[in-house]
Amino acid sequence: MTRKSNRTTIRDVAKATGLSSSAVSYALRGIQTSEETQERVRRAADELGYEAHPIARALASGRSGMVGMLCGSLEDFWQQTLAVGIARELLARDRYALILDAGGDPERELDLARRLRDQRVDGLIVQPLDPSAPLWAELGDDLPVVSIGDALHGGQSRGEVVFDNRRGVTLALEHLHGLGHRRIAVLTSTQASTPDRPADVYVHSEAARLGLAVAVTVAPQALEAATRVAHQVLTADPRPTAVFCFSDSIAYGVYAAARELNLDVPGDISVCGYDSHPMSALLTPPLTTVDWDIDGTVHAAVRVMVGAIEGKPRRRRIVHEPTLRQRDSTGPTA
Repeated sequence: MTRKSNRTTIRDVAKATGLSSSAVSYALRGIQTSEETQERVRRAADELGYEAHPIARALASGRSGMVGMLCGSLEDFWQQTLAVGIARELLARDRYALILDAGGDPERELDLARRLRDQRVDGLIVQPLDPSAPLWAELGDDLPVVSIGDALHGGQSRGEVVFDNRRGVTLALEHLHGLGHRRIAVLTSTQASTPDRPADVYVHSEAARLGLAVAVTVAPQALEAATRVAHQVLTADPRPTAVFCFSDSIAYGVYAAARELNLDVPGDISVCGYDSHPMSALLTPPLTTVDWDIDGTVHAAVRVMVGAIEGKPRRRRIVHEPTLRQRDSTGPTA
């Protein structure tokens, strides 16, 4: 005797929603149906315990359900939070993130981008180390690419969630200038091979406008390595009166170096970060930093990516405006 399967089928979902089986199938795949219908069908499928067979779904749709997430460096705490947020939001949309770490190496970043393309991910979300690399235009012909932070070379990306870095740099430097600082060290993870990242370029133009003496130094985002670089900066003669870091992770290294040198923050040295990681408010003293709204960044990037995969028109370029979170790590010069 044939045993009846207890597995919920598309027909069961169709019966519960009053739709045809084909309409349910389209809704579950996110095509040819309204967002309201898709939400109603997904809700019914969840209630009934329906699970589409992943191989069958991939064959039917021509998609893997995987989205590549290429991080510049997962040693950066902000990028860790970004990756987790994107993975969770993709999962809520019945997709999965394949997260890879370029480890701060622009060449490795490009190699991993090619590997993700060859693994036939449905799309690629990247926070680029080298936004000017010609590869991005090539990849844009093969799959949807959405960049976070900086726009990509060639204009072939399907979407950009970019930061107004000029405004962010201006907020930080004007804040330090207003406190009387004129000798400022700038720590950035940008490599010598990628010198044209917008935020770094704006530092020099804004420093010239404000009459600041800035010294830009490359610093890794890993805590131990950032601490070593910060130690060298804080023992320079003359010592800067403030340090502006292009990530909060690097600023944590400045805190550690200042502690080793018995320097008070902000009494001896003011410190400003650039991405407002949640931990930054818990430091002693809490870190002044530029906030880029990480939750909004996650939502915008995933929405643009899913729209590109499904062939739905979305706003292609989304610009995030920064906010300065002024806390106790910055103060007037002595």
